[in-house]
Amino acid sequence: MKKTLSLVGVIACACTISCSQRPASNTETKGATVEKRSFGQTPDGQAVEVYTLANSKGMRAEILTYGATVRSIEAPDRNGKMADVTLGFDTLDGYLNKDEPYFGAVVGRYGNRIAKAKFILDGKEYKLAANNGPNSLHGGAKGFDKRVWTVKDSGPDHVTLSYLSKDGEEGYPGNLETTVKYTVTNDNELRIEYSATTDKPTVLNVTNHSYFNLSGEDTILNHELALNSSKFTPVDETLIPTGELKSVTGTSFDFHNPTAIGARINNDDEQLKRGKGYDHNFVVDGAGMRGVGEVHDPKTGRLMQVYSDQPGVQFYTGNFLDGTLKGKGGKAYGFRSGLCLETQHFPDSPNQPNFPSTVLRPGEKFASTTVFKFSTR
Repeated sequence: MKKTLSLVGVIACACTISCSQRPASNTETKGATVEKRSFGQTPDGQAVEVYTLANSKGMRAEILTYGATVRSIEAPDRNGKMADVTLGFDTLDGYLNKDEPYFGAVVGRYGNRIAKAKFILDGKEYKLAANNGPNSLHGGAKGFDKRVWTVKDSGPDHVTLSYLSKDGEEGYPGNLETTVKYTVTNDNELRIEYSATTDKPTVLNVTNHSYFNLSGEDTILNHELALNSSKFTPVDETLIPTGELKSVTGTSFDFHNPTAIGARINNDDEQLKRGKGYDHNFVVDGAGMRGVGEVHDPKTGRLMQVYSDQPGVQFYTGNFLDGTLKGKGGKAYGFRSGLCLETQHFPDSPNQPNFPSTVLRPGEKFASTTVFKFSTR
């Protein structure tokens, strides 16, 4: 059966992004193409490939088998000029760097943080790798982002990848079979469809960690953000949620109306200081497939709308980028040069009984969809 995860305490939508709004996709494949080429080898000799998906309007997305990574997305500006709107690297070596910050990767088995690198499930404690201070982050020392995925199929507009995370890998129980399907539609969408099954009770929080910059400038602070969220989850000093669902009203976290990301990011706010900017989970209003939020770049006119059926979204403003990483074309990625909108369940849910459950059991199927739609305004 399909795994359904309900949101505790859903509240009415007050955002400019309609809760009922859904992407009506044109899934025609006419004019769509898919290409495959080599992208190098891992140190242990595994071949890595890149699949280029393209629609009839010129939108292109490159997907790596390493980490099921979105290497690039090319989208038009208001004058029809195409440009890559994601951060990443020209070669595999960049993604193999130990300091690589998950550019474009699928992260799991549990994306985001788990407090003190442990959790209890059905009375048994499971210990994880503490790779983010005292906590476990994005699946541990070698999560989904550092694995070579298998291509199950590809077509004119899509590629489907799978990865078997074995029982005990990174401390998690159960053999978990995860599938991610990427599709480029003729509505200039990148659709990401996740599915997973397990043979033992386990926890799962899988998401895509793309960093977006819609202008190509050195900062995303002029981008305007709107979020369909009335509450967020405040964090402690190690960025673990306190358990509170706090109203955004009257705070630096209120994005009901489109607001420049830089407008309040340097406010005298304890939460912003702890994250060195925005690095917080927002509770998405409503349930089912609905609008999560949108980002607009006034300079180029590019608009990215995000849709998902997940209960939360992690908004992160690249606060730990410091210019030491050189990406595509040798460009140095500096402080706040990219933003993430990671559709997800809440951080530390396995240790937070009041949060929506992330437990997946044998016989259940996890299924979730996220859409990034590109247009101009």
